[in-house]
Amino acid sequence: MSAVNAGPRLDRLPVSAFHRRVFVLVAIGMFFDGFDIYIAGTVLGTTLHTGFSTMGQNASFVSMTFVGMMLGSFFTGFLGDRFGRRFTYQANLALFGLASLAAAFAPNMTVLIGLRFLMGIGLGAENVVGYATLTEFAPARDRGRWLGFLAVVVVTGLPIAVLISTVMIPAFGWRSMFVLGGIGALVVWYIRKSLPESPRWLESVGRFAEAETLLRRIEAEAAPGLNPPLPKPPMPESPVLASAAAPPSRALSTLFAPPLLARMVLGCIALIVINTLIYGFITWLPAFFVKQGLSIATSFNFTLIMSLGAPVGATIGALTADRWGRKPTLVGAAALAIIFGAIYPFIHDPALLPIVGLALTIPIYVLVALLFGIYIPELFPTEVRLRAAGICNTFGRGATILTPFIVVSLFTNYGIVGVLAMMIGLLAVLIVTVLGLGIEPRQRSLEELASQPDELPDPASAAAR
Repeated sequence: MSAVNAGPRLDRLPVSAFHRRVFVLVAIGMFFDGFDIYIAGTVLGTTLHTGFSTMGQNASFVSMTFVGMMLGSFFTGFLGDRFGRRFTYQANLALFGLASLAAAFAPNMTVLIGLRFLMGIGLGAENVVGYATLTEFAPARDRGRWLGFLAVVVVTGLPIAVLISTVMIPAFGWRSMFVLGGIGALVVWYIRKSLPESPRWLESVGRFAEAETLLRRIEAEAAPGLNPPLPKPPMPESPVLASAAAPPSRALSTLFAPPLLARMVLGCIALIVINTLIYGFITWLPAFFVKQGLSIATSFNFTLIMSLGAPVGATIGALTADRWGRKPTLVGAAALAIIFGAIYPFIHDPALLPIVGLALTIPIYVLVALLFGIYIPELFPTEVRLRAAGICNTFGRGATILTPFIVVSLFTNYGIVGVLAMMIGLLAVLIVTVLGLGIEPRQRSLEELASQPDELPDPASAAAR
């Protein structure tokens, strides 16, 4: 079995101040990730109004953001599995923070676009390594809740970015938003130097002495009575469990062979769908409202109301993932989004429009919390977790490069009905994919998920029977 038994020892610990500290250190960095993504709309509106940028340059700004995020998602997976979670986490946050501060002093839009590309690399990396890091510390019984609340922190950046922009930009100009994001990121970088490395990763690369020392320190803090390490389990007798005793391979090729190939396909499709929903609908809401004849002020108010669905939906995802299971929650949220997506285009009453829009936004962000924060990182072994999540996120971020052009074409030719028809089709694909290829990780250890067949039952469901 393993040399230090990192997974079972971490999973048996009660939730303590140690877990809360790790959560805070990861979450504050992830917050600035979410905050910065959503400030682009308000910043670009101001640069266009003041003549600093043109429509074409604004499009390049958005495009290069997603190109950077796509590359950041891809390369951080290889760096994280090779050099560790802590090193990669700090490197991408430093890149983002320094580039953001430099963006505040950009002399022209061309320079700002180049710096935004660098910021995008840091943003894409943060999303991958942040969720994966917390995944490897959270106990199996509460993992969904902790990761779900991390997603809540990230999506709270949406309404907060909207509110802060309305105060900061009129008073201090658009450059102040980059100063705020950059200083915040660098402060977090300094504070997060105390974030420990993942014992699971240390064990996976053979650094057993470091893993053992770190685990003993964590156990002493989290539960002094459990300080002696767990005894190693007996050697399994059955062929199925015997195969589980062999450590997973670190070779990238394992991602493209059963059983991980099906999980890779699921991860890529799921992140393509959810990224398209966010950047093909949510971020276009102000433009949709204006094009539908609403004033800019009314458009802002409606967008703000609907943006409140982000933390609400993510909170629902966090509270239900461990209770209902990942697959039922994903399928149920997608089905609700289909229902409200089908109703939304036919609502013309100004009083009902934001309410139905809020009802549509909530299940979308349930999906955001589960897919970004909980489900995808759980699907893969520690040895290849960041590379697998990075590749899945690369496909998801890559889809956002094409999404604006598809949305504009659909809206021009078919109106909001065309955009929501695309959404409904993608949600249907997600449901079929989750039901056909998905596993149920609820209350199962990461080591069990990595080494045992996908068809093994959910232990909670088995106990109920």
